[in-house]
Amino acid sequence: MGTTSATPHGTGSGPDEDRDGRDGCDGRLGRIARSPLGWMLTGAAGVGLVSAVTATGPGPVPVLGAVAAVAVYRSVMRRVARRPAPEVARRGAAREALLGGGTGLGFVLVSALVITAFGGYSFSWAGGGFVSVVTAAVVVQIGAAVTEELLFRGLALQALEQLWGSRAAIVITSLFFGVAHLGAQGASAWSGLAIAVEAGVLLGAAFLWRRSIWFVVGLHFAWNTAEQLLGIPVSGHTSEGLFTVGVHGSALLTGGGFGLEASLVPVLISVALAVPMLVLAHRGGGITTRRRAGH
Repeated sequence: MGTTSATPHGTGSGPDEDRDGRDGCDGRLGRIARSPLGWMLTGAAGVGLVSAVTATGPGPVPVLGAVAAVAVYRSVMRRVARRPAPEVARRGAAREALLGGGTGLGFVLVSALVITAFGGYSFSWAGGGFVSVVTAAVVVQIGAAVTEELLFRGLALQALEQLWGSRAAIVITSLFFGVAHLGAQGASAWSGLAIAVEAGVLLGAAFLWRRSIWFVVGLHFAWNTAEQLLGIPVSGHTSEGLFTVGVHGSALLTGGGFGLEASLVPVLISVALAVPMLVLAHRGGGITTRRRAGH
């Protein structure tokens, strides 16, 4: 908190002016900006703008956009929210990203294997250039994973958590995550609900457990990249992969045109992963039930 200057102000000074002589409205605007909803919206505007400009850019542009988005996030947390941002700390970032990546890769491969075992998927080599296809997928998915996790887990989940606690935050962000994917090709009320449970709850639980953006970025990145390389639509979007996938049988098993996320199989697997993560988060003190003091 600041202290009041002992130097008299000019005519018109009063209790509504701060020590720099600025109108009290600045103070009110500052308090609004520093509130959880204030810094959440400020950060979302900055990160969202970076994503909009760079997400579909050529070559390494999406990766550069991810770097810029992290810089914007750090700046908003430091200058607007006036709080540290250990969730994007460089120390341990590689370890967390690899751990999350292994979790995401296992999640997708097990889900695809189960669906294939029940006759839902068949795969054939697409015949494209291995290096070019993998490089394109990695670059695009890095940009998508970083910006989406900064928006949903870094900003939204943490802001709502400060206001109403962890449980409310994870429910609200999961619902928003599901709604955000309703505009995708092949989307339906079921696919929105499935995404809310798989991605919203699983990624939210992962963040509450690890308290690291890099863990959830790794999970999200490996999930989307593995799907794309297998030739499975990623949330309704079909991109060039290493394989082409044949889809057979019930959409409840395969996810239909929306892709694996609309299958019941990954929904059940995601719940099986999220529950122990939430238990570990609770045991480690990562679950809050009310607004934290000092925020």
